[in-house]
Amino acid sequence: MPPVFSHGDLRLYLLNLLDEGPRHGYDIMQALSDRTGGTYTPSAGTIYPRLAKLEEEGLVTKRIDGRKTVYEITERGRAEVAARSGELEGIQADLADSVRLIADEVRGSMREAMKSLRADLAAAARAERDAPPQTEPTPDDARTRAREQLRRAEAGVNEFRAQVRTDLRTHVARGGELAADAVDALIDRLDAAARELSRSLRDR
Repeated sequence: MPPVFSHGDLRLYLLNLLDEGPRHGYDIMQALSDRTGGTYTPSAGTIYPRLAKLEEEGLVTKRIDGRKTVYEITERGRAEVAARSGELEGIQADLADSVRLIADEVRGSMREAMKSLRADLAAAARAERDAPPQTEPTPDDARTRAREQLRRAEAGVNEFRAQVRTDLRTHVARGGELAADAVDALIDRLDAAARELSRSLRDR
């Protein structure tokens, strides 16, 4: 997955956010999430060490406001932002490209997962249709086979759920956050797969 910020760009972007007005740490993290369409939400371990470094360099100051620590840019920090305005424009353009790449990658992963699920369902339906005719089962035999297939179906669904859950949690743990349209696409495809299965069951 491509990084959202290139090396050193996050430092300048933080200064730019503080140049817009004082902010506390959570507000900064939320602003970054909002401006990346939810595809990037930095952790406290990413933001606070950089704010501390900016404070050491005399570019920001901090003050306690109730339970919150509020960070403000200094005149020296404003001067750096003004001097590097051209770089900021480049960062904004790169940021937009990175967000698009991450969103496309997440959507692609979801499409592949749904394609695999649909293929598995279709293969199971074909195998059932192509199975050689058998003697009329007794009610007990039919129930036994139904329970066996139920266990297979549940195992397949659980495996799919576990894989998608792992992929999504890994993505978020690496500093990303899912875009709303990507989650909507996943929900729509799951709903489509459920409807397809329901139709298949009704036709039997």
